[in-house]
Amino acid sequence: MRLAAGGALLFHGVAALAAGLAPTSVVFHGLCAAIGMLLLVGLWTPIVGALATIEAALLGFSNLADAGFYMLLATLAAALVLLGPGAWSIDARLFGWRRVEIPAGRTDGHRNRDAQPPI
Repeated sequence: MRLAAGGALLFHGVAALAAGLAPTSVVFHGLCAAIGMLLLVGLWTPIVGALATIEAALLGFSNLADAGFYMLLATLAAALVLLGPGAWSIDARLFGWRRVEIPAGRTDGHRNRDAQPPI
């Protein structure tokens, strides 16, 4: 997911910068390329994924011909925010790979009424 979202943002940013745009647009598309690069390597994924979601949504609203693609890209980036960077990322190397472990509970099929419900 990181490769697909990061690659699409990086490609869009570099292609727009190569086309030669207005100075305000250069900043926006340069940010798009930087976000794509950070997603590709998996650095600061929750923060960069949130920025990618916002940027892809803005691109979708400003370019109605390709709005479906950019909304799909925004959804993919939002999923990255929720799921995290994965095992093969710089975030996993720097901060450790996070795993959620669900306790097995009782095996006889009955639940202890005094126990807290699993979260």
